[in-house]
Amino acid sequence: MAAGGVTGTAASIRISRPHWQALLDELAEVRRQRHLVTYRALVERLQLPAPAMQTLTAALEHLAALDARADRPLRSALVVSQGASRLPRTGFFECATRLGRFSGPADGSAAASWHAGEVARVFEFDYPGIP
Repeated sequence: MAAGGVTGTAASIRISRPHWQALLDELAEVRRQRHLVTYRALVERLQLPAPAMQTLTAALEHLAALDARADRPLRSALVVSQGASRLPRTGFFECATRLGRFSGPADGSAAASWHAGEVARVFEFDYPGIP
């Protein structure tokens, strides 16, 4: 963590500590309800400053790295596009590939199947009071 917040991997985009905590709280609530949330809804709920989508993406990638390092299911899998596929954006699958969690094309049935399994693992995992 950087002094004033969290620095993500996407071009050193930063998220403030209050926004980071709000993101964790939102994902915890979505998980508790066993729902998914769209990128757009998260940006609106968190009231992220511009560039909001890049900030959210960097924060989700940082969270995925933390989860992967701790051998936990990727909570960022709960965030999806609002399109018909209800899958995360391509960048999520690229990040999961870099973290050694997914291999294959970022679209199609393999990605959808892996994502569904990861979401189920997130719902079932007992996350301790962690970042």
